[in-house]
Amino acid sequence: MKTKFSTSWTASKQPRKQRKYRANAPLHIRRKMISVRLSKELTKKHEKRNFPVRKGDSVLIMRGEFKGKTAKIDSVDLKKLRVEIDGIYRTKKDGSKTNVYFDPSNLMIKEIDLTDNKRKVSLERKKTPKISGKKKNTDISKSDTVSGSKVEGKSKNKEAKK
Repeated sequence: MKTKFSTSWTASKQPRKQRKYRANAPLHIRRKMISVRLSKELTKKHEKRNFPVRKGDSVLIMRGEFKGKTAKIDSVDLKKLRVEIDGIYRTKKDGSKTNVYFDPSNLMIKEIDLTDNKRKVSLERKKTPKISGKKKNTDISKSDTVSGSKVEGKSKNKEAKK
């Protein structure tokens, strides 16, 4: 990785290269890095495991001091790859409140803000077409008969040896 950012770079075990990749990534790749896991209900509905977070989404905090709290996203910082959540503050010694920033890996989306049509399209883009149950059952029954005959053949050989 001699250049600042290489599009051909796939992976490395070396932490320094991983840090360099994240630090020098362009915005279109940083957006993917800010992806947050979807809740079980949303995963079933949209057939996706995670989705890029955006201001207005409702999230559940999964780790840390504020674990279990649900709130809306206040802002997303792509430069530092962190998320600010509305209503979650830390009080400083002088009594003033300061925002708490979260890593996207410690959050789970409970409600998606679908006011943007492009976001709706991107959720439906990679949905897999559902295969009818009849085709699956016929494939399974064929494999069962094949494996069943093999099992019968083995048992007959064992009986013949006795």
